[in-house]
Amino acid sequence: MSEQLSWKEIIIKGHRTFPHVPWAAKGRWQPTPTTFLILVLGLSIFGLGEGLFFVAHLGNSPWVVLSEGLSEQTGLNVGTITALVSVAVLTLWIPLKERPGLGTVMNIIVIATVLELTIDHFPAVEGLPAQVATNLLAVLLVGLGSAFYLTTKLGPGPRDGLMTSLHNRTGIRVSRVRLMIELTVLTAGFLLGGTVGFGTVLFATGIGRSIAFWLGVLSRLARAH
Repeated sequence: MSEQLSWKEIIIKGHRTFPHVPWAAKGRWQPTPTTFLILVLGLSIFGLGEGLFFVAHLGNSPWVVLSEGLSEQTGLNVGTITALVSVAVLTLWIPLKERPGLGTVMNIIVIATVLELTIDHFPAVEGLPAQVATNLLAVLLVGLGSAFYLTTKLGPGPRDGLMTSLHNRTGIRVSRVRLMIELTVLTAGFLLGGTVGFGTVLFATGIGRSIAFWLGVLSRLARAH
């Protein structure tokens, strides 16, 4: 049974695990129209948040640092590299016995598409206060997008599949598992030439807490209905 937290607890420490919500699918390949809509919405918000980090120019999120570094090495655009990295990460699911679903496939398509659209069409953010504010907004958006699509139960995306699998197998808090993954990816991306800065550190240290916070919010809202 999902834990029930007060709003104060949600703000301070977030939700430890993944709550049951009314829009959750019965199977990973069995979405209702509402579930599918929430899935696409969540993934779009996630991709937008990732893209905002890029246009803020204070350092990309760790996974985009990796994609940017690989882009520098191969000449492919960041969106294409992001999709290819997602496919490669799926191979890490094999020893963890994580099962893919519709959400897994849509994750690869939607996030890469929205990320590239954001990079191509959003103007560069200028001025340090605006850049910092954009980074903070981006962390909240990626956390919200993750919470939405993960609670559909249609299967995690390649990156989040690692997080959920390790969380389920070890019992370690979602926020801590995510932090370990982000720091590992960040190191690899930096060595390949990706852009690292304030935004990168903010994302790596804050995304786990952001996801845990939004999971708590969704849990409370679900119980209210």
